Amino acid sequence: MRSTMKDLIDENKRELLSDPSAINEIEKKLDDKKAKEVYVDSEFTKE
Repeated sequence: MRSTMKDLIDENKRELLSDPSAINEIEKKLDDKKAKEVYVDSEFTKE
């Protein structure tokens, strides 16, 4: 049986919601990515 993308996404959401440490890890990665984007952006706007 093939799963649709929506089915796969829904299953991943259920898994994440049952594992708080996974959510924390994802949030940390997103924060790190945002920090890098801000740093890179500020580097390019310097004169």
